[in-house]
Amino acid sequence: MPGAPVVSSVRLRSPQLERLGDWDLRFVDFVHASRRDLSDALHDAQGLLIDSHVRADSALLELAPDLRALSTISVGTDHIDLVAASQRAVTVTHTPVLSDAVADLTLALILMTARRLGEAVDVVANGGWDDALLGTDLRSKTLLIVGFGRIGREVARRALGFKMHVCAFDARAESEEIAGVERVATLIDGLARADIVSLHVDLNPTTRHLIDGAALAAMKPTAFLINTSRGGVVDQRALTSALVEHRLGGAGLDVLEREPPGAAEPLLAMRNVVVLPHIGSATVETRRAMLDCAIDNLATCLRGEKCEHALA
Repeated sequence: MPGAPVVSSVRLRSPQLERLGDWDLRFVDFVHASRRDLSDALHDAQGLLIDSHVRADSALLELAPDLRALSTISVGTDHIDLVAASQRAVTVTHTPVLSDAVADLTLALILMTARRLGEAVDVVANGGWDDALLGTDLRSKTLLIVGFGRIGREVARRALGFKMHVCAFDARAESEEIAGVERVATLIDGLARADIVSLHVDLNPTTRHLIDGAALAAMKPTAFLINTSRGGVVDQRALTSALVEHRLGGAGLDVLEREPPGAAEPLLAMRNVVVLPHIGSATVETRRAMLDCAIDNLATCLRGEKCEHALA
């Protein structure tokens, strides 16, 4: 006899299928499914496995009155209505196993912007050769890490290896300390001192447009902004204006407010801006670890056991 119904937005293969073998697993293409399709699939589902492309808002949760556990293959949860989930007693879990991959990409973006590597690649690709394309050293530069959680701490460890002066700002009092990292009292103080600012916060009502026009105005005109968190953490219009008006040295962005961006997005045409297609966790090892973690989270919750990655 099949177990309780579980719906997945991602196609699973062996051995992942076997790990959910105790339940009645159904795949649903959320992108193309109608509301009727979703209702038919979710009406008796007790578990839901999704990625960050599925918006689990209150309307979707209403279609799953028996839902007990929602497992997302992501560390961010801005695509999930956590309040609605809590009201329905749905346990939400995430996959905080991507710290190294995102930290690696963060350092790559820092290097690309500081050393103008994107421009250099374009020069050669277009038949040119410019060995006087001067960038700037990382040694002794001040890096401000905004958000000192798992990823922020891994970025700090890497930056210390580059002999940078690392500062951190985190509104949470319980964030861990690392030797060699200076804490700054306020975000504005840190922004004013930094040569490079790297963002590592969740997107929520308190962090949306955390980096707005006022924050950008506090930064040095030679500073670089790096964002591998969520696009909504930065006021993209304000960032664009600061770059156009030469009030900022450049930006390295793995995330945007609108993804994918429109063809007319001005940031895409700026020589001092590197834009990547949200690939912070995009390594074979990390994506496999995220899927494995999400499946384990879901199975743990459905068995009625306590899950270490539960949020609500």
